[in-house]
Amino acid sequence: MSERARYATLMTAAQLAALQQSAPNTLVIVDCSFDLANPAAGRDAYHASHIPGAFYLHLDNELSGPKTGTNGRHPLPDADALVARLQALGVNDDTQVVAYDRQGGMYAARLWWLLRWVGHADVAVLDGGLQAWEAAHYPVNKIVPDEPQLNATPGKLTRKPSLAALVNADIVQKYLGHTDKPVIDARAPDRYRGENETLDPVGGHIPGARNRFFRDNLQADGTFKSAEQLRADFAAVLAGAKPADTMLQCGSGVTACHNALAMEIAGLTGAALYAGSWSEWCSDPARPVATGPNP
Repeated sequence: MSERARYATLMTAAQLAALQQSAPNTLVIVDCSFDLANPAAGRDAYHASHIPGAFYLHLDNELSGPKTGTNGRHPLPDADALVARLQALGVNDDTQVVAYDRQGGMYAARLWWLLRWVGHADVAVLDGGLQAWEAAHYPVNKIVPDEPQLNATPGKLTRKPSLAALVNADIVQKYLGHTDKPVIDARAPDRYRGENETLDPVGGHIPGARNRFFRDNLQADGTFKSAEQLRADFAAVLAGAKPADTMLQCGSGVTACHNALAMEIAGLTGAALYAGSWSEWCSDPARPVATGPNP
């Protein structure tokens, strides 16, 4: 393995540009741009302009698995299928993967979490996304690179022990009311309160869940807040609970990964993702629902 720097949370535009020059053969860049209201928009944006050499992975089709009606809007993909898809992009065990989007990292963080889930540590989100790249005057183009799979030289990424914790609805329900095992909801405050719900059939939140809107992890320019600020912010939400006893959720298990990344940046490690999140939780009318502000 090379002696290059390794990135496991964030990477700046300057760091990515330097890595493109110094170690291009150990780098895979993935554009994860998406729009929940228009699932074609992200791929269209990618084809219009992207970081040179970047591939595109689609949230619905490649970063999620089949929906059953009771497993949420973005269930996790099959882990082995995900590894195979990443191999097709040329990802090896020593590859530095960099994920970015145009939406403050809300979709790039999903790929970051998924790679950790299959045991790959060298994955980072481009801090500030494509906007930061362009603001630094680095080039973009429209060229869609050939996938290594097409040249019969796929990567050799292997599935390894997971670096990301995961819980299901039964575990969440088991610990309802346990303040030492909190649930943190990454949705916007109005959706958390049960107002203005347009994505799921039921408004509200998991009883006892605490609201930490994922966009509160970002500064005005779209880059992440400092580790110190994030640590202070999440300490207030945790209210004494241990990070490793925390369960993260959102609408469908996507923006909860943004909170997972923010906690990792802050050094608050070990929080588990409830991947089904609200869209799975509310699919069963027997599960309790709460509305209103933070408890």
